[in-house]
This record gives sequence, structure tokens and C-alpha cells, in this order.
Amino acid sequence: MTIVPQEVCWERLLPQEFRVRMESLPVVFLPLGTVEWHGEHNALGLDSIKAHSLCIQAAQRVGGGVVHPPLYGGMGGLNKPATVVMEPELAWENYLLRPWLEQLCYEFYRQGFRAIVMLTGHYGHNQQIVVRETAVRMTERLQIPVLGTPEYWLAHDIGYLGDHAGIGETSLLWHLHPDLVKIERLKQDPEYGATPDIEEGSSPELGQKYAQCITERLACLVRAMPKWTEETREAFAHSERALVQAQVKGWRNNSAWAAWQNIGRKNLTQYGRLLVEEEFASIEALAKELL
Repeated sequence: MTIVPQEVCWERLLPQEFRVRMESLPVVFLPLGTVEWHGEHNALGLDSIKAHSLCIQAAQRVGGGVVHPPLYGGMGGLNKPATVVMEPELAWENYLLRPWLEQLCYEFYRQGFRAIVMLTGHYGHNQQIVVRETAVRMTERLQIPVLGTPEYWLAHDIGYLGDHAGIGETSLLWHLHPDLVKIERLKQDPEYGATPDIEEGSSPELGQKYAQCITERLACLVRAMPKWTEETREAFAHSERALVQAQVKGWRNNSAWAAWQNIGRKNLTQYGRLLVEEEFASIEALAKELL
């Protein structure tokens, strides 16, 4: 017998199906990304495609909630062909992404959702800051938990520290959408194919390992988030704000990627586990070590 996966995508649900999923779990997933060059070997929409697929898998795993259509457009982007840069990578101000996310959060709340996950597959440093900072403020404004994070932050401790069209991203896309990776084309790429590292290190199996970790943790989170007490929600917001502060301070005082570089160097890789276990004081302590 063929088992048909549950339909979880907002735009494909009939009204009754939408109501059932809302009643089962009032959580909405918002996948984020952009269209950007990811080497000759990967599809240009890698960021949003993988975030969308991970959200779908998490919603199917948990048996409730709804996945909003992915948002293509964010902060930064390489100076490469077929790349859409909506706002500059190094711009301190944000005029497009932040208000768009805010309005979507207001709409989600109005629809009756009681937890929101904004998962960004695009890793521009300012994209990461804007998404997490917006989530913190909307948590405080709406008085419901809003998580805004890159997907790789949920898998630091199993070796995925984030990259751009490297072993991690290529492996994830290869697992999630094998038709969108042409690994043999690396030989035509003077930049990403300059060494054999990506070709030899990437695999669908590695992507499956990362995807399983990320979706399991997302599923655990969304089961819990709508039930959080006010005290838990405030502790969550406080810890997430500490991460934003560390990232911004590192950028202001050192370089745009200062905080992220310290994650690997100082082995501060426990965020995903701590988040699921609601060890928010430990996340706040971790944020201080990023500086």
C-alpha cells in the first residue's frame, strides 16, 4: 500500500483541511531564502527550497500546523549571475524584509496561530540578524513565541556549521531534491570546484543526517511552543535577544562575521539542543561567549 504524505502547504489545503491542521496544532512555518548563485552544481533557489522542504517535513512529522509559501528575497547576495539582491549585505538599516516579516506575523496571529517559526535558508549575516531580531520583537508584541533562525543553527552539534554552496548546503539539497544537484558540474566551476572538497565531501546521506536532526528538533519545538507559559516565553525571548546583541556587537566592534566565526572556534555548538530542552539561561550564557 502506498502511503501518501500529509498535505501541509497552506496554498494547497482546502479550507476544511486548513481548519483541521490549525485545530490540531496552531503553528505556522514561514520558510525564507532568496535566489542566489550557489555554484554550477546547485539550483539557484537552494535557500528557500531547502527551508521550505524542511518545514514541510517538520509539519508532517508533528501531524499539525501549516507551512506558508516560501519567501524569496532577503538581505545580501553574492555579486554573481542570476542573483537578486533586495538589500545590501552590509546595510545597517532594513526597509523591506523586516516590515514584510512583521506584517506576516500580525496576519498569522490574526488567523489564530499561537506559535510561529521563521526558518531562513539564506545565511547572509544581516539576514540572520534581521530574522532573529524581528522574531524577538514579535514575540514581545504578540505575546506568542516566534522563532527566527537559520536551519543550520539547529544542527551545529552534529557538524553543520553553515556554508554557501559547500558540503552542508549541497548535501541538504541533494537529499531533499536530488534532481536539483548536478555534482559533476563542479568540474566546470573554477571557484567551487577549485578543490575536490565539495565533490568528495557532499552526499545525500549527509544531507539526510542534517535534515533528520533539524526536522526532529523543529517538531519538538512546535509541539511545545503554543503551550509555553508567560515565564517560559519571556525567558526564550531574552535568550534570543542576547544572541542578536552578540551578533550586532561583534559586527560593530570587529567584523560582520565575528560572532559566527566563534561558534566553531570556541565549540559553542549546543544551541539546537538547548533550545529544544528549553535551557534558555544556557543559551544566554552561550551568547556571551560569542563575543
